[in-house]
Amino acid sequence: MIRVACLTQGSVSDEAARYLFSGTEVDYKYYRIIGDVFLATAEGTTDYSIIPIENTIDGSVSLHTDWLIDEVNLPIQAEWVYPSIQNLIGPLSELSGDDGVLDYSRITKVMSHPVAMAQCLQYLRKHLAHAKLEHVGSTAEAVTIVKDNPLSGWAAIGQITAAWNNGLDVLERGVTDHDNNFTRFLLIGPEPFSSRQSGTYKTSILITLPEDYPGALHQVLSAFAWRKINLSRIESRPTKKKLGNYYFLIDIEMSLDTVLLPSALSEIEAIGCQVRTLGSYPSFTYEG
Repeated sequence: MIRVACLTQGSVSDEAARYLFSGTEVDYKYYRIIGDVFLATAEGTTDYSIIPIENTIDGSVSLHTDWLIDEVNLPIQAEWVYPSIQNLIGPLSELSGDDGVLDYSRITKVMSHPVAMAQCLQYLRKHLAHAKLEHVGSTAEAVTIVKDNPLSGWAAIGQITAAWNNGLDVLERGVTDHDNNFTRFLLIGPEPFSSRQSGTYKTSILITLPEDYPGALHQVLSAFAWRKINLSRIESRPTKKKLGNYYFLIDIEMSLDTVLLPSALSEIEAIGCQVRTLGSYPSFTYEG
């Protein structure tokens, strides 16, 4: 049986895991904080971990990216892109007026994961500017806290599945500020992913430029450009060794098994760059 670590049951991470391993016998291990999700696989407790890494609205999740680069040595084995739809969740009977309609003034606190909260800021400013906003480890944890604190005036931003699991009401659906809100998840672990097949592949690399080499980044990008290799993301992250020193995290829309990509990486290494391959993996997009 495959063992998979992810954030709390009912979270989007949980949905990502269940999508990727649909039809496969899986033992899901749930953790409250993302560091424990990483360590579960790094220490061998699980075979894979599901990591939310990027969002349309909020961009890259820096903490999770740094864990992937600096704290563990686990290759990326797959990615899943999911339309992240957040909802306002709580006990309607406690948060409504005599007419049974939601009364925003009765909500004193809203809880969620910081990334999910950032996806709903316009909604929160418009309807719940008076309420305290509190970050917790996952959207599912926020819903559970609301369930465990009746008569508190608290609500959560999270998934419909979490509301059902906790016997709470979906007070308002689709409170995300933008309709094109997608979250990208990575599956990391020591073994290749084979539960699903995809016609789309990506490769993620980490490049460290040589010091005192003017134009090094330009030459790196040129190695891809003249081969017509498409890059879907370029992001700089501090090396944490010296002020002004950065890694460059690059996602490439091509498998490492192709002819062009290995030659591009060899060219980059020839100018003195260090290249670390984070994974070459199938890419999946949610199809409702």
